[in-house]
Amino acid sequence: MQNPFLESRIAEIIHESIETKQRLVAECTADIRACGEILANAAASNRCIMFCGNGGSAADSQHLAAELVVRLRGNIERRAIAAMALTVDSSILTAGGNDYGFDHVFRRQVEAFGNNGDVLVAISTSGTSKNVVLAVEEARKRGVITIGLLGGTGGMLKGMCDACVVVPSTVTARIQESGILIGHIWCEMIEESVAPELF
Repeated sequence: MQNPFLESRIAEIIHESIETKQRLVAECTADIRACGEILANAAASNRCIMFCGNGGSAADSQHLAAELVVRLRGNIERRAIAAMALTVDSSILTAGGNDYGFDHVFRRQVEAFGNNGDVLVAISTSGTSKNVVLAVEEARKRGVITIGLLGGTGGMLKGMCDACVVVPSTVTARIQESGILIGHIWCEMIEESVAPELF
């Protein structure tokens, strides 16, 4: 019989998450700020912010785009911010996967929607997701600024992106938990940039 999932194990997981965030404070605040300033400047200039990633990172892409297009904080009424998740249109994703292969589903959308001065946020817990790598390559060709939200060593995306945050963990769940925290910080920075009179 499988061992029961004891409260002590639950506590261990929570402590592991806390420790990852403590390392974020110690090691990553400068990178978080630098990336947030790029995003805030783009939003203030009415540029589009695009997000892409796979699995949980796809969900985070959709989550963060929604925070920008709609709003993050319920008591703050500001203008809509141009943002889109390249992970949500099932027709584009399946057509792209069928006609060009899954590796190209984000690259093709960056080609269609990305313009000079826009920003692509590439989310990958490993930093090696092929379809995200190709999206970053396409973005760089088009003058789209690239930001990596990564984990582990940062993989190849760390060296490809204009700026990045590498969450100091190799555990996918801890990276994703920290990623959404970082994303929310960026959203606050963006909101305060586009509507400074409200703060």
